[in-house]
Amino acid sequence: MIEEKRRVRRQNNEQEIPGDQLFSPLPADKLENVPAWGGASSAMGYVFRPSTTEGLRDVFDLARRSGRSVGLRGAGNSYGDAPLNSEQITLDMQRMNRILAWDPAGGRIQVEPGVTMAQLWQYALEDGWWPAVVPGTMHPTIGGCAGMNIHGKNAWKVGTIGDHIYEFDLMLPSGEIIACSREKNADLFHAAIGGFGVVGTFTSITLSLKRVYSGLLNVEALASGSLKEMLAQFDEHLPTADYLVGWIDALARGKSLGRGQIHKANYLPPGADPNPSQTLRLDRQHLPDTLLGFVPRSIMWRFMQPFMNNAGTRLVNMGKYWSSRFTHGQKYQQPHAAFHFLLNYIPDWKKSYGPGGLIQYQSFIPAENTLDAFSEMLRLCQRRGLPNYLSVLKRHRPDNNFLITHALDGYSLAMDFRITPRRRAAVVRLAAELDEIVLAAGGRFYLAKDSTLRPEVAVATLGRDTIDRFRALKARCDPDNILQTNLWRRIFVPIISNEQ
Repeated sequence: MIEEKRRVRRQNNEQEIPGDQLFSPLPADKLENVPAWGGASSAMGYVFRPSTTEGLRDVFDLARRSGRSVGLRGAGNSYGDAPLNSEQITLDMQRMNRILAWDPAGGRIQVEPGVTMAQLWQYALEDGWWPAVVPGTMHPTIGGCAGMNIHGKNAWKVGTIGDHIYEFDLMLPSGEIIACSREKNADLFHAAIGGFGVVGTFTSITLSLKRVYSGLLNVEALASGSLKEMLAQFDEHLPTADYLVGWIDALARGKSLGRGQIHKANYLPPGADPNPSQTLRLDRQHLPDTLLGFVPRSIMWRFMQPFMNNAGTRLVNMGKYWSSRFTHGQKYQQPHAAFHFLLNYIPDWKKSYGPGGLIQYQSFIPAENTLDAFSEMLRLCQRRGLPNYLSVLKRHRPDNNFLITHALDGYSLAMDFRITPRRRAAVVRLAAELDEIVLAAGGRFYLAKDSTLRPEVAVATLGRDTIDRFRALKARCDPDNILQTNLWRRIFVPIISNEQ
């Protein structure tokens, strides 16, 4: 039996554990069902929540003794299987959530990896600082953001969050802690950021924040009659905007294909806000608890649920688009939190997709191929009867530093697909067809959102040399291959197995 387990572990590129200790029992009270954020997948596993570096070492020691792998999880905001580790150990980092150091004059902050984006901006805003890069929700941990190298609505201008990380400490599965920066252990620095948690675990991260002179942003709403018009509007406003994001009606056809709305935002310059001490207060940033002053936002997903189908979404999108035509060019001021964290505006909005959850497909296409590729993708979804219900367009800049990267000089389109038992297989087949369009256009993918990427597509987009370099560095830092996740085994283990 032990030899058979070893054979299986070698086939799966998992760590070898000597003797009778293979797959030793773990505490039953640690066994939990861990869901992916999108709700379309989950995994049973043993979840540990250490609060200190010694606690981290204890978990790695336990993994080694019991013959288990360890998967890292921040706040669990990755849409797919990046934070899942079936029947193995999951390290939930949320209890390591202390602010370690703060320089309010220079805007540099050192945090533990479990500090959330909400903690970060709430700690620094009243001193006049805002995170340089934020996602569409304030709940991810900074360790998770670094591990996935997240981007925001200003990606073409300031890059990813990794571009604003000054240094970090990384614990290897051996328990050794290595200090990393662009000058010290630079190869590990550029691999762990974006390395989806299989190189080591962050124990502290130091970031540089953005100086702001008001708690408000100047926002302008622009209607776009088609994808072609939206891309032209993006190009027009890129030189003058601090943030740009586009919503696309994925059900519109013909000349209206890709129509939607853009929101442009700019920081207020020094002196433009007559009362910055007031607008920077936290109580001026929090999202309201009610809609229209009386409807609790916590129940809004229930009102959305009946429209989460092709006919309902078509009706909602039509209303939203024509409303945007009437407000085209409207300018107003909005708090930072209200502009950035739309995914938190309606709590539990993902529940509106139903118990099957959602899969997000996000691709990145070079600018010169964006119009043709995204147009073809939207048409394909419509032909297959699987139009996505939420589509978001963003602009990006190339990244030549981080090893596993999604960034390029172009655009991304994030598309949410509702999952039901009948639709799941069809969505997976559709994703494979979409992959071919992305590959033909020279595009890339984003592992934080992924649920469907195939090993051969990862090789085609990342490149064999990049994958080999990443594997070599992982082998150096994690020779027993203790750090694993379902994503690692789905995408990267088959690549290794095919070479053997």
